Amino acid sequence: MDLQSKIILISGPTASGKSGFAVNLAKKINGEIINADSMQVYKEFKILTARPSIKDQKKIKHHLYGFISIKRKFSTGQWLKYTSKKINEIRKKNKIPILVGGTGLYFKALVDGLVKIPKISAKKRKTVLDLQKKSGQINFYKRLIKLDPKIKKIVNQNDYQRSIRAYEVKKFTRKSLVDWYKDTKPLFMKDVFVKLYIDCSKDLLLERIKLRAKKMLPYGMKEVKKIRGIKIPKTHSSTKIIGVTEIKSLLDKKQDKDQTVEQIVIKTRQYAKRQATWARGQMKSWKTISAQDKNFTLKKLFN
Repeated sequence: MDLQSKIILISGPTASGKSGFAVNLAKKINGEIINADSMQVYKEFKILTARPSIKDQKKIKHHLYGFISIKRKFSTGQWLKYTSKKINEIRKKNKIPILVGGTGLYFKALVDGLVKIPKISAKKRKTVLDLQKKSGQINFYKRLIKLDPKIKKIVNQNDYQRSIRAYEVKKFTRKSLVDWYKDTKPLFMKDVFVKLYIDCSKDLLLERIKLRAKKMLPYGMKEVKKIRGIKIPKTHSSTKIIGVTEIKSLLDKKQDKDQTVEQIVIKTRQYAKRQATWARGQMKSWKTISAQDKNFTLKKLFN
């Protein structure tokens, strides 16, 4: 395989070892790493988002980590714009772009293209948001499927944000999000992508999640203390950062450290499960690599 013309994509559940895998791979193929994790773009949270270490970033050039403030709304479209530019810059240096992260929607946008949906007014979007809050996610999802049966193919019942988006798109454009996807053109030819998925056994993943939660707590507390006075709209993706709400409760003395760690572990496991569900539905064509396999070779990966 001619790797020089390729774009490497590395995904997998949180704590599966994607970042370390990407660094080792980049050393072997003269690559540079681009962030594909929607939480690791925020500069205020290095520890709670498990951003690559300074040591790893010194070994290999990393891009699009910690460059946006949580005060700003950051969309998939903005990420795609920054990323396509970085990919072209890396290629001009005769290096290989390696995208690593756990945000499936980012990878989908890169591979399939970004859906160009007409702008929907804030007032109209609020009516859908209010309906979701009033109905509850389960009932709202039933309403969504009734309104747009096609959406069941791409939106999970528990994904409330995408459910809201799908509902408003169908209601106010009279066209399913599925059909908008079909009409979308990608920025790159699909044959340039080498798609690798890091799989991890449940026991190992849980062990890593627990260890990470315990280690990150002291530093995570410092990060949360620094942003306590900042008002962040609930619609911002940064509100999804696992650990922030839990540590706020700890700082307010509503719970102790053990309870906080336990809650972070539970939420992280749930997130990893959602990522795995997305992968089963959206990443069927990706090559699976075991996280336990320490002796990977280029031939093993790309043939």
